[in-house]
Amino acid sequence: MSYIAHILTMISIYIILGVSWNLVFGYGGMLSICHAAFYGIGAYVFSLLITHFDFSFIMALLSSVAVTGISAFLIGGISLRLRGDFFFLATLGFQTIIFSFLYNWTELTNGPYGIAGIPRPVILGINIGGIWSYFLLVGGIASVVTWMVWRVTTLPFGRTLQAARDDELAAQSLGKNTQRIKQIAFTLGGLSAAVSGALFAGYTGYIDPTMFTLDESIFIICVVIIGGTGTLSGPIIGSAILVLLPEFLRILDFPNDVAANIRQVIYGLLLIILMRFRSQGILGRYVFD
Repeated sequence: MSYIAHILTMISIYIILGVSWNLVFGYGGMLSICHAAFYGIGAYVFSLLITHFDFSFIMALLSSVAVTGISAFLIGGISLRLRGDFFFLATLGFQTIIFSFLYNWTELTNGPYGIAGIPRPVILGINIGGIWSYFLLVGGIASVVTWMVWRVTTLPFGRTLQAARDDELAAQSLGKNTQRIKQIAFTLGGLSAAVSGALFAGYTGYIDPTMFTLDESIFIICVVIIGGTGTLSGPIIGSAILVLLPEFLRILDFPNDVAANIRQVIYGLLLIILMRFRSQGILGRYVFD
């Protein structure tokens, strides 16, 4: 039963990551590849505040979201001045910078050794130490984040964001400030990723820079691309598929090193098949050229 709770917890964490990146790309059309950087910033700020400054879980979570939100707002303001491949490269550069920062600033982040001893949360005097209780916490937060993203996309803000995705010049001709709309969406995506980072750190009790690399950003992209872009159900099904896939390989009793390679091959095949026959993903609505 603990194994099932673990799987559900990881699916919930990736649902938050997938839904938040889908807001940036699926609804906003911004191909960002630095989502793992925001994920990592949230995890590290949360962990440092809890382990070094004795912050409560809620205060550390809110602080990590605030710091990541400021970072996302600033990076979005700079990167969104660029278009197409140049925007993509700018976010790639930010991803690389954050990984280098986490890996090399040993006085603050402990470098490649990471941060250990991150405690499970205590909320209003209730110890969320059990794996099922932690799943209920993460699952509840994932539901709230998913609802908030859905609400944002159904407001005039969300419709304007999608209009800017489809035809930015047409949206600007109607007097819409597409730069500001996209920057806000980019910031909201970063904020949500920080929530995942804090929850992941609290769950594992240990983090290190290798958990927040470019590969992790690509994995988050796969969650959305395979599940489906431009819809909330896409990241949910994508998270379930990509988290459960390694477990099926484990059931088949593949050695760990072989299973890791097979997993990468399967991910690649899934992407190739979907790009050929259903480029919007399994449950997606929007086809990107």
